[in-house]
Amino acid sequence: MEKSLYYFVSDVHLGLDYKDPVARERKFASFLAGLPQNTKALYLLGDIFDFWYEYRNVIPRGYTRTLGALASLVDRGVEVYFFNGNHDIWTYSYFAQELGLKMLAQPYVVEIEGKKFCLGHGDGLGKGDFGYKLLNWGFKNRFLQWIFSGIHPRWAFWMAHKWSRHNRLAHEDNPWQWRGEDERIVKFANEFQKEHGGSVDYFIFGHFHYRTQMELREGGQMYLLGEWVNGSDYLMFDGQELHSLNME
Repeated sequence: MEKSLYYFVSDVHLGLDYKDPVARERKFASFLAGLPQNTKALYLLGDIFDFWYEYRNVIPRGYTRTLGALASLVDRGVEVYFFNGNHDIWTYSYFAQELGLKMLAQPYVVEIEGKKFCLGHGDGLGKGDFGYKLLNWGFKNRFLQWIFSGIHPRWAFWMAHKWSRHNRLAHEDNPWQWRGEDERIVKFANEFQKEHGGSVDYFIFGHFHYRTQMELREGGQMYLLGEWVNGSDYLMFDGQELHSLNME
């Protein structure tokens, strides 16, 4: 009997007008369509879309191949889980009702084949970073969302994509530097282990666009997923080991 397989991916940033967005979506849709028949679950850990906003009766144009591939996975019995990232935060009912995705909130702990995983996008976890958390609160505020809904989609999407592209170019000129044990996400994982008796085997997050794996001081391992703007990283768990892979 074949072993069940579990996949983890984040930060595809579909729709980002940078490099070749069409090729990026084709690659991601190919990845989804190519998942083996013994795939049990797929965890989408945020920022799959560079911007997503659902008006009551309108969804963003594009992503046809990706949405179709996700629906096909669900139809064949694969459990597909979706975490909001800081770019695709405004998802409401479409993914669950139309595609059959299961929406999760971070940090989410799940046991898979006897191993315990703590999953999430990774943004805003841990102590500090109050400016970002305030901004994130604003994005999640229902009243502010209602105001944003009053903007015509033509202008709303133009503003969002312009802002995202500006941030992307700024990060290219001033790339984020990994600080190891001093990173807020590492401190969060160690504190989480302390509070839960070191019971988590794997922490998996996205957000940082930095592929790495490290042993945690309090036990367990932490994996940060890479992104799909310059690469195509993902993780696969075969029930015994976690494998770091890519589409290249």
